Amino acid sequence: MLAPACSEPIAAIATPAGKGGIGIVRISGSGIESFCTAILGRVPKPRFATFASFIDSQGRAIDEGIALYFPSPASFTGEDTLELQAHGGRVILDLLMARVLELGARVARPGEFSERAFLNGKIDLLQAEAIADLIEATTVQAARSARNSMQGRFSTRVNDLVEEVTELRLYIEASIDFSDEDIDFLADPALLTRGVQIEHSIHEVLSTARQGCLLREGLSVVIAGKPNTGKSSLLNKLAGREVAIVTSEAGTTRDVLREAIEIDGMPLHVIDTAGLRKSCDRVEEEGIRRAREELGHADRILLILDASSPESDGVLEDSLPPNIEITRVVNKIDLTGEAARLDHTERGATIHLSVKTGDGLDLLYRHLKDVMGYDERTEDVFIARRRHLDALDRSLFSIRQAITRLRGARELELVAEELRIAQQSLSEITGEVTTEDLLGRIFSSFCVGK
Repeated sequence: MLAPACSEPIAAIATPAGKGGIGIVRISGSGIESFCTAILGRVPKPRFATFASFIDSQGRAIDEGIALYFPSPASFTGEDTLELQAHGGRVILDLLMARVLELGARVARPGEFSERAFLNGKIDLLQAEAIADLIEATTVQAARSARNSMQGRFSTRVNDLVEEVTELRLYIEASIDFSDEDIDFLADPALLTRGVQIEHSIHEVLSTARQGCLLREGLSVVIAGKPNTGKSSLLNKLAGREVAIVTSEAGTTRDVLREAIEIDGMPLHVIDTAGLRKSCDRVEEEGIRRAREELGHADRILLILDASSPESDGVLEDSLPPNIEITRVVNKIDLTGEAARLDHTERGATIHLSVKTGDGLDLLYRHLKDVMGYDERTEDVFIARRRHLDALDRSLFSIRQAITRLRGARELELVAEELRIAQQSLSEITGEVTTEDLLGRIFSSFCVGK
């Protein structure tokens, strides 16, 4: 853990810019009682809402509102904290900030209040990140999952894993110390069983974290295909509104269209692209180039095929990025009389539907939910980030390496080292092991005043 945060007083407007009923100026650090006396004329009763006039350096009232004083350590940051709740006009808040800065505070960096809470041991790094994720949540399920992480559910799971790995590591290292004794510590079958149990536990947490990461970031799906196969019509149907222009003329879509939608609380980023074909039109050609670029960044491709045009689309499919999963959507079954269906083959999923009539769209929704790892038990899901998945992946790899060595040559020193790496990887998640550079990247993405 890094050293405790500096107590230099910091201040920020903690409410969004613009007009509003209430605006909040937040101050944290040392010497807050002197700020109270200078601005309010007294030190308010701790943790009670106090109505007061906010006074400038000339003794004139800037505004009147509510003051909240939280003495250390019973505050969000762990430091003395003062919140001034004034009317939400920009001029009023700027005057209050000018007064606070005049008294010796400095403007807080983005996320600095949360960073101090972390450095002072009020929250761990997972909880700090969850605060930002709760603010930025775009769906109800994402907000609930961020709240779960903020309340410590993810942290508890990770800390339990660290404890399990640590206990096994201590046993292995103790075995090394007694290696001269005529005792085969590794002959105990319970040792391997414990390792396998830890592997299972990490895998379980990783699966839940992956869904939490999808709730936070969403799945990027690019709609691709030849002109006039119904790509833009599908985008409109998924969005529930007329996002794209739809005509019978081929090549209508010439730029990239993006729409964020929600399927049972799961965020989905749908991207419509220009029809893929050879073209002499310079504008359409540029649209096709951009389409190819988007395909390279997709999490999944929806390849739209025309059921009424049975010619092979193999050449088109072969031109798509080979490392990205493809779902084939055979559209216009209303013209062929086919029944809506979902087929699973070695090539992947193929859905037969009609965008025009809506027949089979429920199959597409269900498929997309499956792809996103949808689980109805969302109350157990916690929000997660890519760095958490990376740390869990590394710890899982190390545990599996340790298990392999236990089953094979059983070199005690190498088993202990794999367990040390797994323990460190897990500790990075909560911030027990971290670096200044990592903290800088995390907290710089926060809102000012949080």
